[in-house]
Amino acid sequence: MDEKTARKYLKSLKLPSQLKRPRTYRTREDPFEAIWSEVKPFLELNPGLEAMTLFAYFQRQYLGKFSDGQLRSFQRKVKIWRALKGPGKEVYFPQEHHPGELSASDFTHMGGLGVSINGEPFDHLVYHFVLVYSNWETGTICFSECFESLSEGFQNAVWKLGGITKSHRTDSLSAAVHKECNAEEFTSRYKALLSHYKIKGERTNPGKANENGDVEKSHDIFKKAVDQALMLRGSRDFESRDAYAEFIEKIFSQLNSGRRERFLEECKSLRSLPAMRLDDFKVEKVRVRKSSTIAVGHNVYSLSSRLIGELVNVRLYAENLEVWYADKKVDGFPRLRGKGSHHIQYRHIIDWLLRKPGAFKNYRYRDDLFPTTRFRMAYDYLLERNTNPQKASKEYLKILDLAAKESESKVDDALRLLFERGEGGEAISLDSVRVIVASNEPVPSPKAVTVPAIDLRFYDQLIKKDWNNREVNHGC
Repeated sequence: MDEKTARKYLKSLKLPSQLKRPRTYRTREDPFEAIWSEVKPFLELNPGLEAMTLFAYFQRQYLGKFSDGQLRSFQRKVKIWRALKGPGKEVYFPQEHHPGELSASDFTHMGGLGVSINGEPFDHLVYHFVLVYSNWETGTICFSECFESLSEGFQNAVWKLGGITKSHRTDSLSAAVHKECNAEEFTSRYKALLSHYKIKGERTNPGKANENGDVEKSHDIFKKAVDQALMLRGSRDFESRDAYAEFIEKIFSQLNSGRRERFLEECKSLRSLPAMRLDDFKVEKVRVRKSSTIAVGHNVYSLSSRLIGELVNVRLYAENLEVWYADKKVDGFPRLRGKGSHHIQYRHIIDWLLRKPGAFKNYRYRDDLFPTTRFRMAYDYLLERNTNPQKASKEYLKILDLAAKESESKVDDALRLLFERGEGGEAISLDSVRVIVASNEPVPSPKAVTVPAIDLRFYDQLIKKDWNNREVNHGC
């Protein structure tokens, strides 16, 4: 340091950093100064307008005046204006949480993780339950955000927990919360669930996921943990749903292991559970229509024709439904997802289809009457070889009736055997299928495709031959 510089610092009694003054002048002219009076009205009226959109707009307004390389300067100028003179931003207020006060839940979609069961994509959700104070969490696999899934998931969580909090918060789920136009905040079924467990219900405002931030953040952490565990596992395919559920449970246990101290503290403040769980199903009373079907949850299901005209009670669970008549369970099947679907069991109506074979060709739910692909192939085969479509339908319905009375799997195996024999073999008919089924002989398994071992010496000969040809072509 020069002596004069040192004397200057000693005389001023200030550090060099304290003598430095901020620059108040520009090193180059502001290229947007001339149009800024036009830019400000856009920013004041539309706070969500992006700087890139505005820049492209003024490039069109003033052709050739602004180059693409000036975009960053424009974005920086807009950012500074918004920070100094723009509208205020939403403020988030950190909350203090107390043990046993609040729990929260929400559904999270798991389809993006690529999980499959026996090679089939397993598109599902998880009902995610979190204690806000300790962040202890658990969940239940489900397939829709219906009330049955909400009820089952909530009750699974609190019974696993062994107690309940004073309040429970959800998003504005249609399964729990009425629309804004309704005077009642919660649906009657959700209020009954809250009343049974003597817990106060809370809900977030529509579109305000941050109000349920504890469970929203837990979604991200949980799904990231599942994704990482799947990578370590080396496969995203599971042999069964139970195996996948066990895998998910281990993830929750691992996440909860680091929260044990606060969880034990929270357990002391939890309230006791009621004597028993609430039913996880909804009861609907419907009449069986003349088509031997019922409409439940915007979907159609078939029942035995004996019940046509009768009132039946349907217990609608999250994943299945049961049909009760005269206090007896008469049928049950998986619950269809979405709306406008149908589940028609051919055994319910095959006797009447045999009496009315002409109804089969244009039957609205005809595709449900092909239990396997080979049944469909058999019907197409009969159509091709019969000039009368009604005769082909009647022959196929007789084969279907044989499957209903004997064994669907045996009939399917018999059809497979007949197709394997090909054109030179026996034609597909009721009699040919009946003979194979009645024989009770085991049908050979599908032909296995075998690939013989490759002799690598063959490739050596090819390489040697190619090399010799090159030597001849180059005159070596």
